[in-house]
Formats: sequence, C-alpha cells, structure tokens
Amino acid sequence: MGKNWTIWILGGLLWLSYSMAWAQTDSLLQQADRLLNYKAYGRAIVAYSELLTEPDNKLTTQQKHTAQSHLAFAYQQVGDNQKAEQYYREAMANSTGENVQETLQFAQTLASNGKFQEAQKQYERYLHLKDKQPARQMPTRLASTARKEAVRYRLEYLSLNSNGEEFSPAFYQDGLVYVAGKKGGSAIETTGSGGGAGYLDLFYVPNRNNLKIGKVINADGSDGKVVDNSIKAQRTIGEDTYSRSTANDSRTVPNFYEGINISDGLGYNNRHVDVAQRFSKTLNTKYHEGPATFSKDGSRIIFTRNNYNNGRASKSTEGVNKLKLYTATQQNGSWINTEELPFNSNEYSVGHPALSMDDKFLYFASDMPGGFGGTDLYVSQYQNGQWSKPVNLGTTINTKGNELFPFVDEAGNLYFSSDGHKGLGALDIFFASLSNGITVQTVEHLDAPINSAQDDFGLIADGNRLGGYFSSNRRNGNDDIYRFVRESSLFGCRDLTIRLYDTNTEQPLDSVSVLIKARGEGQPDRTLLSDANGFLRICLEGDNAFIFQASRDGYINGTVGFTTHSLTDDQPSRLEIGLIKPTVIMDTIRSESAFVTGPLTKSRIRGVVMGQRDRKPISGVTVRLRNECNHVQYEYVTGPDGHYTFDLIEGCDYTLIASKAAFGTNTNRIKRLPKKTKPKEVSADLGMLSVGDVVTIDNIYYDLDRFSLRTDAARELDKVVATMRKYPSLIIEIRSHTDSRGEAEHNKALSLQRAKAVANYLVSKGISRKRMAAIGMGESQLVNNCTDGVICTDAEHQRNRRTEFKVVEIK
Repeated sequence: MGKNWTIWILGGLLWLSYSMAWAQTDSLLQQADRLLNYKAYGRAIVAYSELLTEPDNKLTTQQKHTAQSHLAFAYQQVGDNQKAEQYYREAMANSTGENVQETLQFAQTLASNGKFQEAQKQYERYLHLKDKQPARQMPTRLASTARKEAVRYRLEYLSLNSNGEEFSPAFYQDGLVYVAGKKGGSAIETTGSGGGAGYLDLFYVPNRNNLKIGKVINADGSDGKVVDNSIKAQRTIGEDTYSRSTANDSRTVPNFYEGINISDGLGYNNRHVDVAQRFSKTLNTKYHEGPATFSKDGSRIIFTRNNYNNGRASKSTEGVNKLKLYTATQQNGSWINTEELPFNSNEYSVGHPALSMDDKFLYFASDMPGGFGGTDLYVSQYQNGQWSKPVNLGTTINTKGNELFPFVDEAGNLYFSSDGHKGLGALDIFFASLSNGITVQTVEHLDAPINSAQDDFGLIADGNRLGGYFSSNRRNGNDDIYRFVRESSLFGCRDLTIRLYDTNTEQPLDSVSVLIKARGEGQPDRTLLSDANGFLRICLEGDNAFIFQASRDGYINGTVGFTTHSLTDDQPSRLEIGLIKPTVIMDTIRSESAFVTGPLTKSRIRGVVMGQRDRKPISGVTVRLRNECNHVQYEYVTGPDGHYTFDLIEGCDYTLIASKAAFGTNTNRIKRLPKKTKPKEVSADLGMLSVGDVVTIDNIYYDLDRFSLRTDAARELDKVVATMRKYPSLIIEIRSHTDSRGEAEHNKALSLQRAKAVANYLVSKGISRKRMAAIGMGESQLVNNCTDGVICTDAEHQRNRRTEFKVVEIK
C-alpha cells in the first residue's frame, strides 16, 4: 500500500511537471499571439522564434504549426517574403489539415518572390479549399484580421483594489457599486460563511471619476504614466485614520454610520474618499451578497445573495445554500422591502442580474434545469407589474461551459463572460448584439488587453464602449477592478461620405473621379466615381491618413487631405470637395494649319488622337490642355486627321485630356519644360479606347492543355492593370482562346479556366471583380488556318492560345 502510494505520488508529480511545462509553452504562445494582434510584428517575430528554437519549449504538433504559420505571417507583414516563404512551407508541412487563409497567404508570398507557377498552383488550391470549406471554419485570428484591426484599449489598475477580491462593478449614480471580500472558486458562489472574513459584501465609491489609479497599461502592453485625476478637497476631522470623528463633522449626528445616506447627497458631496464604504447595512448580511443592478432612476436594486432573507437561511435537498435574486426599494436613504424574485428556487442558483436601460428586461445567470451547460444566461420581461417566466437566450450565447456576468449597455448591447466560447483564457468577455431584447444576432470576442489568459468578467461600459470597467484576476490571482479607455475605432473602417459640388453654382457634380491614396507601403490606390447626387461613400481604415484627388472634365482638380487618427467616436464622417471651372480659351487654329513649318518661336505640344485598337485618326475629339500654374485651360476639337497642337509656357506643368462620347477619357500629365531654354516641341499621340474594341494582350500564351499563367505573363498583365486603373469606369470581357487540337467542348472549358486565371490575377492587384467577366471562346476564333486536320507548327498553334479583352463599357 505504501509503495503503491509512493508510486502514485511520483507519477502525479511527473504528470504535474509535464502539465506545467505545457501550460507555460501555451502561455508563451498566447503572448506571442497578442503581440501579433497588436501588430507589433518585430516583437512577435522574436517571440515566435524563441518558441521554435528554445529546446525547453515542449511544443505539440499543433502548437508548432501555429507558431510557424504566425511567424510566417509576421515576416510577410514586415516585407521579408523570403523568410515568410520558408516558414509557410514548414507550417504547411506540419499541418494536420487544410488551412484556407494560410494557403492564400502562401500563394501571395510565392508571387512576391517571383515564383508564379507555384503561386498559381497554390492559388488554385486555395479556391478549391474555399469552395469546399465553409467560411466559419477559417481560423479565428485570420477571420478577425480580415474583419478589422484589433481595437486598442488603455487599462487603468485602480487603487481601490486590495489583497482580497474586488469584482463585478455596477454603475450607480455617479459612483460604482461592486463586490468585495473573500470568495471560493465555483462559477456561481453558493457557500455562505456565517460572519467573519470569508464572505462577500456590496461596496460603494460615490464618484468614479475621482478614483485613484495605481498603474496604467498602454494598448501595446507597456506601462504608462499615472496621472492623479482625483479632486483634492479640504479634509475634515474624522476623515483620516488617526483622528476621532465628532458630531460636527457631517450633517448626520452622530457620525458613526455603517451605510450611505442617499437622500443626503450620498454623504460625499464635498469630499474625495479614497476608501470605499459598505453599500448598505440593511442589504449586506452574514452571507454572500454578490453582483447587483439598478433601475434607471436608481430607486430599485436587484442583487445576488445566498438563500437568506428575514433572518432565515434555506438549503436545497442536497444541503446546499443556493444563490437567489432579491429586490429592494429606496426610501429616505435606506433600502427597504427586500423580497425574492418569482423564479428563484431552493434547488438551483440564480444570480448576476442586469437590467436594460428601460427596466423592461432582466438578464441573469442560472444553472436551472433545461440549460445547455453549467450556467446559462436567461432573460425575463417585466409585464403587467411582474416578471415573466425566464427564457434561455439560446445556443448562440450559451454553451456547454459557463456563461456569467451579463451587462446591457444603453444601446441594448449585451456583454457577458464565458469559458465555453473560444477565447484567450478561462473566462473571457464577449459582446452580443440583440434584437427586441431577446433574439441574439451576433457574438463577438473582445480584443486584448481587455481579455487575457486569465479570468476576465463583469464588464460594464457606455453604449459606444468608449470606456468602462471590468474585473480580472490577471495580476496576482485575486480579482481586481480595472478601468478601460478605448483609443481606436470599434470597427475596421470608418464610414466617410464625400460630396462633390460646383463651387460657383453649389450644384452637385456626378461622375467625378476621386483618386484615394492611403499613407503607408502596400496600400493600393483606389478610384471611385460620384453618383448622380454628387455623393461618394467609402469606408476608410482606422489610424491612417489619406489624400483625395478629385477630377472631372471641365474642372480644375481638387485635392483634400483626411485622417482617421485619434477618431474613436465611430460616427460617420462627411467631407465636401468643391471643384472650380477654369478659364477656358478656345484655340481657333484649324487642323489643316496645325503643323506649321519653319523655326519654333514658342514651345509647343502636338500629336494625333487615334483609336487604340486600329490606330486610325479620330475626329470630333475635344482636347483640353490645362496650365497647372494659372489653371487656364485651352480647348481644341480635332478634325478628320485627328491632329491637335498647343503652345506651352516653360516652367509649368500641364494636364492633357482627350474626350469624346463612347470613348474613354484619356488623361496625361505633361512635365514642365525648363525655363530659359530654346523652344521645344513635345510630341504626344493619344490612343483612345471605345466600346466594342477588342485588344489582344501580347505575350499571354499557355502551354498545351494547361490554364495556369506562365512566368512571362506578369509583365503584360500589369499593363492591363494599369489600363484598368487609368480608366476607372472601364468594364471588360476577358476572352481566352485555344488552338484547334482536342475536343471542342474540352477546349471551351479550358479557355474559360484560362480567362478566370487572368481575372484572378487582376483581382489580386486590386481590380474589382465586378469590372470584368471571364469568357471562354474555345477554338471558335482562330487567327490562322490551323483548323482540325491542318498540319501546323507549335508556334502557329501557340498564336491561337491567346487572351484578349473587349471593352464593354467606358466613359
């Protein structure tokens, strides 16, 4: 017996040692993940590298794959694509399943490293996995990254915290009511202690804005500077710990109160209190009092307490003193008429109440029969003067674990804590949007640093989550109260409405092209058009700066800057850009005399406007030359020969615009000629696209019976990307062709795959898929006589394996 007992102890110690090592490794991995979520990529690279190289870190296969994948992503974000490729390969080699987003990022990394054939294979694999695997199965981190950036919060550790427990704050008038004392470890505390130090009571601080701060934790996890924001006031005798109070110290005689006289200004109108007071002598008993909630006017409280009222305690049939919800009303500064809520029971616990702002809905936690897990969240409605039968909030919120500590903000949003939903630690805080106060629409995990690897719960906040309070045991294992302040937008982007208008008439301008440039590397330019009412709507990423360049035929370009830095109110923004018509001088020189002979007396620009496809001159084109020094604009209409000419002034930049109905407007920048130089002539022929034009993309050929892009295709396709960006309204058909070898149906399907490969490349460069349609032409339009039965060389057949685009729409 003794020997076996010793072996059991040793085995238990070995298991404990292994478990502690695993837990330590998992904690280090979570720390690295938090750095990645903070976008501290350099520090994340160091953390993941140490995890992978340190021999003491006992990584499981899944942990190793996660660390390698996240390390690759971090390298990708800092532009080191060679190392990103290395770790993506290692991660995929260690993967036990198919990861959709990881495959896409690997394909992007390969393309950045010039490995186009392999990148195409990985991209095709990604498309296959994407169709096969539902979006909800994608990794949480990647889905979160795609959705928005992590919200940044500053945390403040409050000085009211002690060596005991402080948790579950509630707003009450200008102060906070919270739970403090000693507690056990169950999800809903059910064992009450008869007096002594081992019980929980309700405490109160009258002015939460005057709370002293013990420590500041910045959004990146670093320590911040503590600024004492408390209001200093004259202290009276008896307010300190070393002088005895007297009857003259306050309006109450004598000054030996245990509760707070609410009707008398809460007893704290003119002073700052560092130490919290017990909330109510009548509510606090020798048993546990727990989380509470208050009606909108503050006249009613609903609070948690062990099964004890009117001096009597009751137990379940198993001999357990369960939790119940009680309500009381305030009268003359005291809480009276304490009574149970109707859905209490001696056989199960009910606690953690939260009232909606209109006092119509009461949310709470309970382990009553019929739930989905340990403790579930329920809601009861106040109807006809009484509370209705509770309704379980359902499986969107409730899990096989524990859901606890609900809170409803002024906008009707529900916060709660859970150890059943996927999070960072044991209890994590989640946000749920509700409709009609009952139906759960979405559930969202709050970002670090609000959530941590420890227990985080009991959050309260305003309707916009600009700031609030929550509880956590992350510091020393004790529950403490933290204040948080949001320092970034709640959403991944900020809605912006831009109004484009004529500054002279104040009338809206439609079809204004607005080029949007974001600051930072890897931020592609975007071009949008204003609608018929002159409006343009866009959602801009947070914490960045932007330049808007507005242009329209017949107007001087307008440029406006905008920043989303330090915008935390999440309200839509509005920007107005007025455009001015330039002074227009009609050029009366006729086409026939445009190209004069003889020596130049002035610098000039001249050229021919022609079709981009057939290179034939186009008549009736309005050519405008705008001087960017004085904004004077010259206009000229081409004749049958398509010629135009303008004089130039040295030292000024120019903008050259050619436009005609059913043709795409061609805009070019003319760099300034140096001053004090001999007159020069600038030649600038202008090609114009029109609806119906079919343009062959040079050098886009395919290997026999293959649809993947060859490495020589990128340069030519980038020219198409440039054309699509130059003409923001351009909509095209991508038409791919095969040679005549093989079955016609097979060739048609193959050509469609080739067209889609080109479309996917354009989309990867930021071109909207809505602006293109992929069409497989098969062998229907051969460019030579290499039909079925005709002997041709490989080079002749390859001419038929081509891709072209047709202009469907352009302005």
